[in-house]
Amino acid sequence: MKLNDLNKITEPFQTTDKMPVLFLGHGSPMNAIEENEFVSGFRKVATEIPKPQAILCVSAHWETRGTFVTAMDYPPTIHDFGGFPKELYDVQYPAPGSPALAKKTKAMIKKTDVGLDDKWGLDHGAWSVIKHLYPKADVPVIQMSLDHFQNPQYHFELARELAVLRKKGVLIIGSGNMVHNLRMVAWNKLNEPEYGYDWAYTASDKMKKFISNENFQAVINFRSQGKEFDLAIPTPEHFLPLLYTLALKEGNEKIEFFNDKAVGGSLTMTSVKISQG
Repeated sequence: MKLNDLNKITEPFQTTDKMPVLFLGHGSPMNAIEENEFVSGFRKVATEIPKPQAILCVSAHWETRGTFVTAMDYPPTIHDFGGFPKELYDVQYPAPGSPALAKKTKAMIKKTDVGLDDKWGLDHGAWSVIKHLYPKADVPVIQMSLDHFQNPQYHFELARELAVLRKKGVLIIGSGNMVHNLRMVAWNKLNEPEYGYDWAYTASDKMKKFISNENFQAVINFRSQGKEFDLAIPTPEHFLPLLYTLALKEGNEKIEFFNDKAVGGSLTMTSVKISQG
């Protein structure tokens, strides 16, 4: 792509101060309609950061062969779950898309050829949390998929290529859960505050220590961190969005944790904000 063509793509996005980066522990889809401390945490973080010109969200719930970004004007709200109340399926989050941001993202990334997608939309990893940050749905949102066939180091390196978007008013959000083992959820303990298995707390504490110390290589190498990590991350899709957040940390930026609690024994809602000090 010629430089002039790239400049045309960047025109809709004015240069801004560097935007923060977020990782949001999204948990149950019910967080979209419930009032709880985690929803309050999402709302609070929105008051602490500048309102973005657009959002790029990497959700645990869009896995593909290759990397894609949504590129339609009006992404549909995807209800990609089952067995929940009708009230949840009735929720629509009508945020506009941004074909311009999709094309800019495609042009920026050199590690792979990014596809422009017109079929996906916003899955619950995106809309169930973003709706609490921006309830008026007045910020354009695109999603980037997770290439299921690539390793964690690949995802971390690819994420670094997104850095310039932070100075174009784009809020980059990773949405997943650090500890996410649905097979071991204690369903009868979901309403018991901060109920977590010992291994879940051990894994969570180690993760947060690695992150606080900026030992991101240890986070990338999560498969080498022992049995607690194996239980916390039985499959990688909910963990990988964290790498997209950490990869964008620069210089002496602050790393802060919020919503830092366990639920149902084998899940954590721990979320991360990276911002200038």
